[in-house]
Amino acid sequence: MTARPMYSIVAPVYNEEGNVPRLVSEVARVMESTNEPWELILVNDGSRDKSLDEMRAEAARNPRIKIVNFARNFGHQVAVTAGIDFATGRAVVLIDADLQDPPEVILEMIERWKAGYEVVYAVRSERKGESWFKRATAKLFYRVIYRITDVHIPLDTGDFRLMDERVAHVLRTMREHNRFIRGMTSWVGFRQTGVQYVREARTIGETKYPLRKMMRFAWDAVTGFSFFPLQVMIYVSLALGLLAVLAIPIIALLRISLGPDFFGGQATTIVVLLLIGSFQLFFLFVLGQYVARIYDETRGRPLYVVASTENVEPDKDSGRDQP
Repeated sequence: MTARPMYSIVAPVYNEEGNVPRLVSEVARVMESTNEPWELILVNDGSRDKSLDEMRAEAARNPRIKIVNFARNFGHQVAVTAGIDFATGRAVVLIDADLQDPPEVILEMIERWKAGYEVVYAVRSERKGESWFKRATAKLFYRVIYRITDVHIPLDTGDFRLMDERVAHVLRTMREHNRFIRGMTSWVGFRQTGVQYVREARTIGETKYPLRKMMRFAWDAVTGFSFFPLQVMIYVSLALGLLAVLAIPIIALLRISLGPDFFGGQATTIVVLLLIGSFQLFFLFVLGQYVARIYDETRGRPLYVVASTENVEPDKDSGRDQP
């Protein structure tokens, strides 16, 4: 039996060949400076390259490197969840495997945690190596989410954060399938604070969040923490109804004053019907998305399936999903 670690560093890995040895080396260098026990949990999210081989090589050299190997790709947020499930430390740190989040920031997070904060999130003051489009859409995303969701989600933050074991315990009880970790940690509450850092440019590999995945991620955030889309349906319906009520006397007066041929023909009717039909289809789509999420939760499937583990003690993994 090994001593319980003070810190559990969780890093989801998906096709990060070449980054894994750098990640392990940098995290080890930073965590060794704390002079306290730690563990690094690498969650292989169905990588198709040699990431798993690199992870196993690191785990063979260092028992503090633990591997959770998924049976297939389940997605970044689920991989983060699995890392939290397997974490045994008194504080859990979430970090990406691409080293865009500098491990040195963890030391500042630890200082805030020891000062009494249960959640310490990292705020991006600068984003290097990203296009103007990515920076603009990310800025818009965070501000829209901040405005319409039911919880206070700090602006310009990602999943890079430290959380106390009490926060991690609460997150383990939250098993919704469409996950938004940064929103979930905000919903939990406790004392929270932020530290600023510069997000570095990726040096190896490519981003795992292209526009398509970012849009899906944003939609999960909106539907998971806000009923705003459903509320918009009510307001638009009222506006269209009011417009129809006002249009009746106006059109009647115009027909009387300008003649019966005014507004004649089918073009106006077709345009109005197309407009109303498009709104109806859009609202049905929004409603269907919420219904689909309800169905997804009622099936009761596990969030993930673990194919294998490395350096994980059997008596310390009771919080995870079982295949």
